[in-house]
Amino acid sequence: MKKLLLLTLFPLAGFLYSFAGKVQAGKSVFIFPLTDSIIKDKVIANPKYGFKNLFEQDDNGLNIKLNPKAISFVQGYIKKESSDLNKMKSWGRPYFNVMDNILTKYGLPVELKYLSVIESELKSYAVSWAGAVGPWQFMPATARFMGLKVSRYVDERKDFHKSTHAAARYLNDLFRIYGDWLLVIAAYNGGPGRVDAAIRKSGSRNFWNLQYYLPAESRNHVKKFIATHYIMEGDGSVTTQTKNEAANHILVKDSEALNLEIIQVSGKYNSLLISQYIQMDIIEFNRLNPNFDRELAANSSYDLRLPPDKTLLFQANKSQILEGSIRLILAASGSK
Repeated sequence: MKKLLLLTLFPLAGFLYSFAGKVQAGKSVFIFPLTDSIIKDKVIANPKYGFKNLFEQDDNGLNIKLNPKAISFVQGYIKKESSDLNKMKSWGRPYFNVMDNILTKYGLPVELKYLSVIESELKSYAVSWAGAVGPWQFMPATARFMGLKVSRYVDERKDFHKSTHAAARYLNDLFRIYGDWLLVIAAYNGGPGRVDAAIRKSGSRNFWNLQYYLPAESRNHVKKFIATHYIMEGDGSVTTQTKNEAANHILVKDSEALNLEIIQVSGKYNSLLISQYIQMDIIEFNRLNPNFDRELAANSSYDLRLPPDKTLLFQANKSQILEGSIRLILAASGSK
């Protein structure tokens, strides 16, 4: 698998980003093997819910509908890469745990860690012909702008912790520009200049409408991310949907139908700490409460959606969760 990122240099909201081409070889890997008998009739194995049609939500509304324009690519990508799927499940777990904690500190969906999978297969020593280095494949100028040291003697792009902090800051900057995770991923690969041009030419900010105004590498990069996510999680999330798709998802629209309770929370709560205290998988928490950290920080309050048993645990541990959340925020601020 080879990827190309073209260099563009342009002002963004009063500052300059530097992006450059990057190509690296390697194959994405996933959690469980798939066979031809599984990949049929647009059906994929979902480890949590069983076999589901990716066009539709399941009966309880918990799985996320995959955009029909992604079905063919996702099927082919899964089939092509299935021989490598199980490799990362075991050896990649420590890396994923580190990224989960860092991404959460910055208020980002933890599923964005799969961007590093398709960038470098989590390899800190990954180097492209154009000079992109590390698990997040930063070019020198971009790395320096995001606070990393890059010199003849020191290259913090190879430092897994520091480069993930830098990637989190960069992803936050891109999200402030676009407010849509599919466009963020496209911009991470091809540069905001190309995404801006695609928006102008297409007259749309919907990735599925503007994708063909992007270089093939950039639009396929987004689909590779989606395919990787579906394999790793058996489902999608807010990061595999357009802004409007996420806003219209049944989990946001109809909590009562899913027997969820709504609690209005205010304060500097952190999604990772909440999920740990209430013994809830962070992916499930994010699915019920998309963009929790970002929305809470921006609006000072959030309608938290939880099953009744998790609501009781949250109420019983509110003070400890808040105290721990503040410590996480302070730790993240100190690392910048």
